[in-house]
Amino acid sequence: MSTPTTAFLPTLVRRERASLLATLIAPPAALAVATVVNLGLYVLMGRDPVAVLHAMLLEPFLSWASFSEVLLKAGPLLLIAQGLAIGFRAKVFNIGAEGQFILGAIFASSIPVWFPQATGQWIWPLMLLLGAIGGALWASITAFWRVRLNASEILVSLMLSLVAAQLLYYLLLGPWKDPAGFNFPQSVMFQYDAMVPILFPGTRVNVSLILAVVLSLAAWVFMQKSFTGYKLQVGGLAPRAAGYAGFSEGRAIWLSLLIGGFAAGLAGAAEVAGPLGQLQRSISTGYGYAAIIVAYLGGLHPIGIIVSAMVMAVLYIGGDNAMVSANLPIAAVRVFQGSLLLAYLVAVAFVRYRLEWPRAAHRSPS
Repeated sequence: MSTPTTAFLPTLVRRERASLLATLIAPPAALAVATVVNLGLYVLMGRDPVAVLHAMLLEPFLSWASFSEVLLKAGPLLLIAQGLAIGFRAKVFNIGAEGQFILGAIFASSIPVWFPQATGQWIWPLMLLLGAIGGALWASITAFWRVRLNASEILVSLMLSLVAAQLLYYLLLGPWKDPAGFNFPQSVMFQYDAMVPILFPGTRVNVSLILAVVLSLAAWVFMQKSFTGYKLQVGGLAPRAAGYAGFSEGRAIWLSLLIGGFAAGLAGAAEVAGPLGQLQRSISTGYGYAAIIVAYLGGLHPIGIIVSAMVMAVLYIGGDNAMVSANLPIAAVRVFQGSLLLAYLVAVAFVRYRLEWPRAAHRSPS
């Protein structure tokens, strides 16, 4: 029984069918709203909003050097987000991609750390493969706890990220510490053959970007054209119907988490074998968490995620520019990223639902 106060409040009613045009408009609308809100925040902070806007959203496109860094950042974001999106569409929420990213970097680094004198073009492909396996193995711990003990994959995967960070610190402060590194927590520098080949000369962009695009297309084929992808989507949209059809929930959980871990581990391997060239504590830069925003901003669709990964990469590089030229704190950059996700979720809510007012709903037809 509704009270007099709640009787006048609107309710959200699910639309029978979401508008395709509204679905396409939601991401740029969310970006516009987040930009306006954050510009107001910068004014309150005493910063020049025009300078911040120029540094954050325009400077990344003003030179090839800046834009190449955008492409470099987009690679790992794209890889991780594509893996996470498959699980999210199956309603398997892997929040621990950051830890899987770290384990991928650790597994990949084992070759140049243990065999620093090894040579040959087989090294970097094997490093990428080992990194992907490492990420998948770390994700399998979450899958086991979720399937066997019904533990929340959100909590387990998130806590495992903290464990992964501590394992990284132990290795870099202990057995894998570079003896000639002036006591810095880092491994030895990797040999030339352990580095992923550069894609564009004069930049740091490497062939892992091509891998990210290829795997994005593979994700689209998997989710749109394969029966296994269809079963994952049905399991996410209608779990009861999936059960009646004989689709295994446990198998969907295992597959979703292993795919997400594989992609995150591959991204971690590409990071240490690419722009870093060694294992460092700074490998944990929040890619795994930012990729969650990328996945949802792209509508959990492989093609949309390509676009959203570029947007998030621009915010990364633009945020660095704004911290230097506009004296913007790093926290403000992260607030921009978080508000972007919040604005998108609100926009999607109005795409899928409509506001229904009690008086309008009960008004008798004339």
